[in-house]
This record gives sequence, structure tokens and C-alpha cells, in this order.
Amino acid sequence: MRIDPAGFPFIVGALAVAAVAGAAGGWLFALLPIVFAAFFAFFFRDPERQVPAASSDDVVLSPADGKVLFAGPAMADAAPPGSWQQVSIFLSPTDVHVNRVPASGRVTRIILTKGRFLPAYRREAATVNERSEIWIDHQGQTIVARQIVGILARRVVCRLKEGAPVRAGQRLGIMKFGSRMDVFVPENAAIVVQFGEIVRGGETVIAVLH
Repeated sequence: MRIDPAGFPFIVGALAVAAVAGAAGGWLFALLPIVFAAFFAFFFRDPERQVPAASSDDVVLSPADGKVLFAGPAMADAAPPGSWQQVSIFLSPTDVHVNRVPASGRVTRIILTKGRFLPAYRREAATVNERSEIWIDHQGQTIVARQIVGILARRVVCRLKEGAPVRAGQRLGIMKFGSRMDVFVPENAAIVVQFGEIVRGGETVIAVLH
């Protein structure tokens, strides 16, 4: 299983503490940091995904694993300027936290905003929490993916660059320890997921563009 590089400091740090504790007091003292190392390896896991063959056309993929919190016309106080359809996905600490590009195209804008750390499922988290916003031009249509930190997730990592070509399902970054992703698509797009549905990043189709 591949591990995202963002997890290496956590895993190595926990194992180092385990080694010191074990040498000083025996294996029982090393047990807890070993458990933490195992959790970090689990949290930062980065499994391969089977991207649908149609993803190069007009489908929008889920950018994250998790549960759909909202699907429908965008909430006006949470969306970028303009008219959009919105899908919001909540990631629990046990979900894969590596994020993926929702649609092929070119990155036109990346906006990083400092903010608070409210629980990610709260409506106002979209506008007051720390977040990154990735704008993608897909054959003249704009898709916006927003990484939002939560009460446990304290950092978003976006590895894309403005102007870079991207493909649907490609890894874009990671969020640490429970968070949320919002996706905004044009108003005339068809949303094909619903509240409460479980989705998988890079595999589940969440919308179809027109």
C-alpha cells in the first residue's frame, strides 16, 4: 500500500519514540507509540483507484472518499460568485484523505485562505475555515474543488500549480485528520449523487456536464 509523503514525519516520529521508550523501559512502553505509528500509516494510505474510462469527457468525479453532506443548487453564502450546483463530501478520520482531481482540464487558479477550524460538517465551515480552492477549466466550463479543514484536520496540502494540465482522478493533495471537500459545477450540470451516499475519490461520478 502506498503511503502519502505527508505521513512520513508522523510515522517516523512515532517509531522513533517507540524505539527510545522500548530501549528505556521495555516493549510495553513502546506499545502506545507503535499503535500511533500504525494509525498514521492507515490514515495516510494512498490506494490506487480505477478511474472510469469516460472521465476524459463530461463526467465529474468525486475528489474524495466520504459521505455526501449536500447535493443540489449551491448554497449562496458558501459558493464562489456565480450560479453553481454543489456537492459537499465529509471525510471521517477513517476515510482515505488523499484528494483527486474531479475533471480533466487546466488549473486556472489556486486560492489558499487562512481561517478557523470549525467542525467540517457545519455550513459556515465553507467560508470561515482554512481552505484551498482549485479552479479547473474543462473545455470552457469551470469546475471548482475546495479543500476545507475541520476541527481535527489542521492543514490542507495542494500539490497542483496554476496553469498545469490535469486529468480526472489524478492525485491533487491531501487533508489531514478529518475534513470536507466541496465541488462546484455549472448550474446546468446534472448532479447524480444524493445526500448520505458514500463516494470514492477518483471513481464515483458525482455530476455530468452539458
